[in-house]
Amino acid sequence: MKKTVLSLAVLALGCGAAVAQSAITPEVLAKMQQADVQSAADKAVRKAVRNAMASTPLNTLATTVESMNPVDEDFTYRVPTKGITNQKQSGRCWLFTGMNMLRSKAMTKFGLPSLEMSEVYLFFYDQLEKSNLFLQSVIDTRQKPIDDRLVDWLFSNPVSDGGTFTGVADLVKKYGVVPREAMPETQSANATSQFNAQLKNVLREMGLRLRQMGEKGTSVKALEEKKVEMLGKVYHMLTLAYGVPPTEFTWSQRDKDGKVVSTDKYTPLSFYNKLWGYDLNNDYVLVMNDPSREYYKVYQIEYDRHTYDGHDWVYLNLPNEEVKPMLIASLKDSTAMYISCDVNKFLNRQKGVMDLKNFDYESLLGVTMTMDKKERIITHASASSHAMTLIAVDIDKATSKPTKWMVENSWGKENGFKGNYIMTDEWFNEYMFRFVLNKKYVPESVAKLLKQKPIKLPAWDPMFAPEE
Repeated sequence: MKKTVLSLAVLALGCGAAVAQSAITPEVLAKMQQADVQSAADKAVRKAVRNAMASTPLNTLATTVESMNPVDEDFTYRVPTKGITNQKQSGRCWLFTGMNMLRSKAMTKFGLPSLEMSEVYLFFYDQLEKSNLFLQSVIDTRQKPIDDRLVDWLFSNPVSDGGTFTGVADLVKKYGVVPREAMPETQSANATSQFNAQLKNVLREMGLRLRQMGEKGTSVKALEEKKVEMLGKVYHMLTLAYGVPPTEFTWSQRDKDGKVVSTDKYTPLSFYNKLWGYDLNNDYVLVMNDPSREYYKVYQIEYDRHTYDGHDWVYLNLPNEEVKPMLIASLKDSTAMYISCDVNKFLNRQKGVMDLKNFDYESLLGVTMTMDKKERIITHASASSHAMTLIAVDIDKATSKPTKWMVENSWGKENGFKGNYIMTDEWFNEYMFRFVLNKKYVPESVAKLLKQKPIKLPAWDPMFAPEE
């Protein structure tokens, strides 16, 4: 007994020592304060910075003199575009980007003066399909404990308004597209957060009830019948928020002068087939620059899809120097591309420029920030967050290397270059991630690599949050 008491006492002393070493004690705090002692001149500078930060946004104070220089708007190759879309307060950049990529080709092919797809039409079905994906996945994982990592992830992410190009491809193939006038935007579509919060809560309760039924021995067939009943309620909610998707509509094709060429009735699928007709899943390849993973390998992200019967994000991981020639080839051929990046890093939104020299946080805050792209990914400091349409590149004549790129954004035309944004090639290297390329711009050597069996990554992989 005495030995036990002694052991406990020693253990307690050891724990105390460990706490003293690892916690912020008065002694540790004193060391921090002593290390922070500055000269009179440094104190004056610090006081000035502190006073400025008390009433001024950080990015304003960190803005560099170099960022104020005029931006060269000339590009070697630029895809002709017309009109800037606006996703407003929604996370639908992936959908707007996909539609922008499509409309660019259609406007060129048919000489249309303007064209905008109904984003809310496909978004309606996106939310319905994601709801089914969640509920069916709950049924599929019903025998796993509620605290299983996959089950926990499903209930943490029942539905969102973010997404990827694979969602565009699968939804278009299944539901077609309609012009904006056939199904206009609604308030809930323009600002998704409030309705999305309610939809998430409804789906979580539905998912929990399905699990409870499964625990009582309910058959899979009965669970799936209950799921369909639940989806009927989800459908009703979506009609209230986004409207009723049209099954048929009339559309007038106009020439470049605005004169009506033809007026016909269409279904969403026949309209897509008239203006485009190609298979987005088979005609395009998905490429990634992710230095945290081995290059020249194909990866698949589990549950990174929009429909239960659709495609996960499957991509070939390549170094940037292998990606850029394909992008340039596409732009030379006047073909815009779906791309995604970590858009808010070093972005001067008003000016419309993404440049590593825009802000100097290190000098302002007195710290060093030395992580490279790989380190930022594995520590969750950076990830693909926003999709845009790549429309231009400028090539240095002396080196034949790209110096800057331009993207068509979906944030309206008030900022940037009437809604377009410029990124330096240095910024591209650090914060660009995903690229969608037509197969005809992909060399045979790269196409062969795509035939590999994908390495499956979990849904919670640090790189793969949906683009918003």
